[in-house]
Amino acid sequence: MRKYEIMYIVNASLDDAARAQVVESVHKTLTDNGATIDKVDEWGSREFAYEINHMTKGFYYVINVTAGNEAIAEFNRLTRINSNVIRFLVVKTDEEK
Repeated sequence: MRKYEIMYIVNASLDDAARAQVVESVHKTLTDNGATIDKVDEWGSREFAYEINHMTKGFYYVINVTAGNEAIAEFNRLTRINSNVIRFLVVKTDEEK
């Protein structure tokens, strides 16, 4: 298991309930595949430096997880399909112990 930092941007035009459902489904994808979510940091709504898919704002989340390769691969697959997640980035934070 490795530690990762994942940043993802959710469509800001969603209402609070829909945004919470998207966040829950993203986190459920990780936990269902054996990952543990260590920390969730909600940055809130921010303006983009440039327009992405005709949007100028997004709701930012940064999470720290401990996960295996299967959980990260499934997260990548399902997040690419989800149209409410505008962008995401997965970064490995330390070496395997």
